[in-house]
Amino acid sequence: MAKILTGIQSTGTPHLGNILGAIIPAIDMANSSNEESYLFIANMHSLTQIKDLNILNENTFSTAATWLSFGLDPKKSCFFRQSDVPEVTELAWYLSCFFPYQRLKLAHSFKDKADNLKDVNSGLFSYPMLMSADILMYDANIVPVGKDQLQHLEMTRDVATRFNNLMGDTFVIPEAKIQNDTKYIIGTDGEKMSKSKSNIIDIFQDDKKLRKQIMKIQTQSLSVEEPKDPDQCNVFKLFKVIASDEDAKKLHSRYTNGGMGYGEAKELLYNHTLSRFSKNRELFFELNSNRDKVEQLLLEGALKARKQAQNVLKRVRARVGF
Repeated sequence: MAKILTGIQSTGTPHLGNILGAIIPAIDMANSSNEESYLFIANMHSLTQIKDLNILNENTFSTAATWLSFGLDPKKSCFFRQSDVPEVTELAWYLSCFFPYQRLKLAHSFKDKADNLKDVNSGLFSYPMLMSADILMYDANIVPVGKDQLQHLEMTRDVATRFNNLMGDTFVIPEAKIQNDTKYIIGTDGEKMSKSKSNIIDIFQDDKKLRKQIMKIQTQSLSVEEPKDPDQCNVFKLFKVIASDEDAKKLHSRYTNGGMGYGEAKELLYNHTLSRFSKNRELFFELNSNRDKVEQLLLEGALKARKQAQNVLKRVRARVGF
């Protein structure tokens, strides 16, 4: 049976772009497939950036609660926290001994910051080997990735092939499932939604803060009476990805006919956001009041993950002579 694996960084509460572009598609794929799936929170990767235990713990919880509130089924998918499977760090060390230093220097995660080396810790430099261990640890056949993540999977395939060629057949060589149809979700400034750009919409804020965030969406300076091009409007672009086709068509007509201001469009977006995600928000807040339940689900998932991890690590240790 094929195995599907997806890792989720815990750098904060997932925003609307994460939810529409990655979380919902991954859950749909896992729930609709008969294949075994592993979905984990990559909290160890987050340590390359965040050094505050309270922030790390809060980010891990909010990431887990988001996935659960959008329908992740822990009985169907193995859902766990990366740090609860210590075997992955041992495997990362073995892999790093089979991968050239020069190849690691080409990793995007390192190259993007190589001009300012004082900000680069060795964890960031060796990041691809921990990511490779994440994948190879569970004999994953299929790894859904966006085009920007493809390099990491290529490195995983490379190090696994090198190990297999030198030490004997040990690792399953994973295949990428390129997500060409991943939704591109713009932020409040019209650029791709990203925490680093501070242009996100966080649907799990209280109503007042959520409304304030939506009201900050950048728009053109046109009067209420003037006709507007909806396809050039940040508010409409966001409305279109959360509303029904029928509601989007109605709003499109109001834009082109004139007589509608951006303030009213933002109110519509706000109300549709509350309506579309009302159940998810309710579940998230419920989990926030019952954090022990989330913790228990993650620990149960880790027990299953560790059984698989120990089987793979046993193979690897035997190959290297330990």
